[in-house]
Amino acid sequence: MLNSLLTSNRLQVERAVDQVRRTGKNKIGVLGLSFKAGTDDLRESPIVTLIENLIGKGYSISIYDEEVSLARIHGANKRYIEHSIPHISSLLKERIEDVLQKSEVIVVAKKNKFFEKSVAGLNHGSVVIDLVRVLADRERQPANYEGICW
Repeated sequence: MLNSLLTSNRLQVERAVDQVRRTGKNKIGVLGLSFKAGTDDLRESPIVTLIENLIGKGYSISIYDEEVSLARIHGANKRYIEHSIPHISSLLKERIEDVLQKSEVIVVAKKNKFFEKSVAGLNHGSVVIDLVRVLADRERQPANYEGICW
């Protein structure tokens, strides 16, 4: 079962990278970094893998996750960030507006009421790729709103 889960996660990451690539845009904002709501744990997060893939393909990335604050992280998670993904931690922004305003593509990677409100209010033409179906109500979805596997 664990092997099938890892394969499924890898395929989801590949689909997300392909969806970003098909937009033809280079400035990518990611909302959510930890692997689930309510935690700052980045270990085993498929979003970390997604971001590493996008960086490797030359995309400009900015990230916002209110639950991931480098000043508050400690223990094994802090060691993981410092040693395994320091290049990603440098892409974290303190304000969601910094990500939304500068991004041509917004990837919603974690369910969060704040992300839901922010994405529903977008009107500047960015493509939104929603990996978690943060906006199920079609009437609230902005133009250029795409989902994956929902």
